[in-house]
Amino acid sequence: MNVADVRAMAANIRAEMGRAVVGQTQTVDLLLTALFAGGHVLLEGPPGTAKTFLAQCFAATLNLDFGRIQFTPDLMPGDILGANLFNFQASAFTLVKGPIFCELLLADEINRTPPKTQAALLEAMQERRVTLDGESHPLSDRFTVVATQNPIEQQGTYPLPEAQLDRFLFKQLVGYPSSDEERRIVASHGDRGGHPAASEFGIQAVAGLEQITAAIETVAGIRLTDEVTGYIVALIRATRETSDFSFGASPRAGAMLATAARARATLEGREYVIPDDVKGLALPALRHRVILSPAAEIDGRKVDEVIQAMIERVEAPR
Repeated sequence: MNVADVRAMAANIRAEMGRAVVGQTQTVDLLLTALFAGGHVLLEGPPGTAKTFLAQCFAATLNLDFGRIQFTPDLMPGDILGANLFNFQASAFTLVKGPIFCELLLADEINRTPPKTQAALLEAMQERRVTLDGESHPLSDRFTVVATQNPIEQQGTYPLPEAQLDRFLFKQLVGYPSSDEERRIVASHGDRGGHPAASEFGIQAVAGLEQITAAIETVAGIRLTDEVTGYIVALIRATRETSDFSFGASPRAGAMLATAARARATLEGREYVIPDDVKGLALPALRHRVILSPAAEIDGRKVDEVIQAMIERVEAPR
């Protein structure tokens, strides 16, 4: 598979999602970038902004084994991972797999479950395997998490720990639509009661496991010059050197940003990364990996504002 093939695949996915999803072009592009970079995505936004529906439509375009977990306060790690249960007929323990054993997992309202249950995803998201009773069980090489969370409600929610957030390639803020988009949403979805299903809009799967694996291999071959590598490192280190952050981004953030920049270059039809690829992805790739300092919080500074100023301050290669 070459760059043109990957770009054509992405265009087909966009077209299928366009049957049901109104607007959200930036979010769809980030989902595609994460897919071809082999990363996970966290969607954050107010209720009713189609976060779950967007993830379901994305899954419908991909011929992957899809799983969904509705995170609740009483959810236990075993409800996600599964458990070894004793089989009396065979006189042996048998693994009953949980919903995490899939290729694309929708973790809906992930911040509604306690940290103990959230931690069940840590090994799976980083190493694509789970450990039960001391035995490791591999997940698919393409195991991907698309998680959603609501930033408004505080009661009954638990903030994601930094170790969990660092495993997401992007945190995308899903906002309210424009006036024109909202009219189109009401016109196309206003004749249904309850939550619409992606199947109602005729969305077809246009990419499967083999094509996605080939696309990821193509992305890995995209050229990243020493100058652009240095620019990525400079951005990451700048998050640790500014007084506005108590904690900056990890080295893992730089490696993941480089992979994402390669994926973005591929979607743009190029076989090489340019600084604008990095610039365009730096904010969603970094906003969840840094912590504002107390002084910055007192001054009313926002994470996105500080990161954007930092991006403008760090000189990009020509």
